[in-house]
Amino acid sequence: MSVAKVIELNASSPTSMEDAVKRGLAKASESVKNIKGAWVNEIKVVCGDGGEVTEWRVNLRVSFVVE
Repeated sequence: MSVAKVIELNASSPTSMEDAVKRGLAKASESVKNIKGAWVNEIKVVCGDGGEVTEWRVNLRVSFVVE
């Protein structure tokens, strides 16, 4: 029988939402092993004075198997 755990984290990227997700998972995998998947809960953007997107932010729920 396997037991899974879910953690929540925030990540950001100046490039894209996809890059923010990849950065968040890469950073989490430095200390969390057996990551099996992630859900994007929330997407936010930071805008400059002209309304352009300057930063993408995501809130993730990451699941992993507990050894």
